[in-house]
Amino acid sequence: MGLATGDKIRIGFIGVGNIAQNAIMPAYLKQPDVEIVAVCDLKEARAREVAERHGIPHVYTDFNEMVKRDDIDAISVCTWNNSHAPATIAALQAGKHVLCEKPPAMTVAEAEEMRDAAKDAGKVLMYGLVQRFRTEVTVLKEFMEAGKFGDIYFGKTSILRRRGTPLGWFTDPAKSGGGPVIDIGVHLIDVTRYLMGSPQPTRVSAQVWSPHGDYKTKGVSRWKAFDTDDLVFGVEDIAGGVIHFDNGAAMIFDVSWAANVKEIPFFSQVVGTKAGASVDPFEIYSEEQDYLIDVRPVVEKKNAFEAEVRHFLDCIKTGATPIPNADEGVAIQKILNGIYESARLGREVEL
Repeated sequence: MGLATGDKIRIGFIGVGNIAQNAIMPAYLKQPDVEIVAVCDLKEARAREVAERHGIPHVYTDFNEMVKRDDIDAISVCTWNNSHAPATIAALQAGKHVLCEKPPAMTVAEAEEMRDAAKDAGKVLMYGLVQRFRTEVTVLKEFMEAGKFGDIYFGKTSILRRRGTPLGWFTDPAKSGGGPVIDIGVHLIDVTRYLMGSPQPTRVSAQVWSPHGDYKTKGVSRWKAFDTDDLVFGVEDIAGGVIHFDNGAAMIFDVSWAANVKEIPFFSQVVGTKAGASVDPFEIYSEEQDYLIDVRPVVEKKNAFEAEVRHFLDCIKTGATPIPNADEGVAIQKILNGIYESARLGREVEL
């Protein structure tokens, strides 16, 4: 059962670091039917500062205590990756809906436990795979679902930074679970699979490399977590491989934080029997009257984070299945862990 359409949805935040403060919380604050009731963070001073700035009445350092509140309907999980599963499961078991940032978890077993907790609780579990809510992606998804691309059999995706390794917990495998694959690659792999019709992954062949680590290149900037003490560089810098699906389709990917390449900020392309498409550049590749044509849809772009949060809220109110849902979280986690397992073993792995 969802909430009544006019009801305000009362939100609690677990983790109020960079992504929460600069993307997710501002998106909630733009919604007229939201009230942020409480925030939780390992660092109490940071939680109190955020609460005071936005007039949020309650502050916690233990999410197990916060999720007990009866005046919270839903939780946004914006923690380190290693806390996604415990925070999400605690919130679901307390009867809260959850929007959890990507990646779903650290392991497939955790993602499955999160899925099962959502089903047992009868609550919405949605993942913050925000690229699905890019205007270009939503438009191409409409074309795909209308059959304009025919059978989609191949995808290709890249996100390549030349020197863009973030500072903070991202490079500590105990907190992140991996490097660019699990940080930024997850977005491109997910959105390309989404445009391919979300086939089930069956096997992966991949390799990772770590040639740059804590580089000292001058004249470049990095994304910084709010906490950059005790830096650890124990994850990959660059990765690539191929993902196979149960319908015979395949996807090639490459992703890097730091590599000696020309930067590619966002590339996602799908190829079908009737037409193909690219997200950036935003184009459709087709044929009319026996001529090849490139089509560039004209659209007004919207803020993807606001669209994502709005979708989450609407699912709570209507009881609709979110995009992406808990089962999709398991599928993308299988791919991520499969990539690392294939690289570790030096061979293709079954998922």
